Amino acid sequence: MRSNECPRTILSFDVEEHFRIEAASHLDCSPSVKNVYRQRAENATRSLLELLNEANAPATFFIVGELAKSSPGLIREIHQAGHEIASHGWDHQSVLKLNPAAFRSDIQQSKDSLEQIIGSPIYGYRAPTFSIVPRTAWAIDALVEAGFQYDSSIFPVSHDRYGVPHAPTVPFWCSGQDSTCKLLEIPPLTLRTPLKNLPVAGGGYFRLFPLSIMQTGLFLNRYHEPSVSMLYFHPWEFDPGQVRLPLPCLSRWRTYAGIHRSTARLRHLIRTISPSSFCRAVDVAGELKSTQLIHFKLSA
Repeated sequence: MRSNECPRTILSFDVEEHFRIEAASHLDCSPSVKNVYRQRAENATRSLLELLNEANAPATFFIVGELAKSSPGLIREIHQAGHEIASHGWDHQSVLKLNPAAFRSDIQQSKDSLEQIIGSPIYGYRAPTFSIVPRTAWAIDALVEAGFQYDSSIFPVSHDRYGVPHAPTVPFWCSGQDSTCKLLEIPPLTLRTPLKNLPVAGGGYFRLFPLSIMQTGLFLNRYHEPSVSMLYFHPWEFDPGQVRLPLPCLSRWRTYAGIHRSTARLRHLIRTISPSSFCRAVDVAGELKSTQLIHFKLSA
């Protein structure tokens, strides 16, 4: 990192109702239960907007299209507060469960809906559960075709639900099945060790690990080029009063451990970084895209 540069830390929030999480994908929630979670997602997101406003911290909100359709006022509030709106798919379906045609329909429907609500272009996409992996490499081509400028779906770690452990850990150009088609990829923060990349970007890692581990990852990442770190969270992780889903023991622990301290921890974290949205940090029209980035081919 050059001495005159300030490390950029992207704050991002995946906005979906709590019943949509991958650990609960086997549950069949009633419409009334889904409505309760929708209302709580709205309330939790508005609380986060207040926290971000107090800290003058811009962020990117990846929104599920169905939630945007039912709560357009919330999406406009996020946009009017100066934050970036991006796509988290239409109904939070894992890309692994979609074929290429269904995926193209999903991202186009979400993108069109969000753009109609805020009256501005949508540049970014994040797949539910980081589900763009080598066997869904065709999704990169589809995103380029749909007009997206960047993606944040490839997590360079080993995990039982996702991950591309050999992917770059800093922003890179990614191509899918078509080598001539490339997309700017901005992966979540990892803590690199001699043995493996440790996930420290947010979500459960933010709640389960000591905050010092994430802060160590942020500190070390500032010495890599380009010096951009990305963190992610979910509004439901800041709502300890929500009704808890009937999950198996391990999933229940992963989902709810540390949730009571999330808000205080995020408030403290924001005071220690230079927060940014994706567009502000990477300037999709220029700066980062004009630098020499690693090129990575996702498909085998």
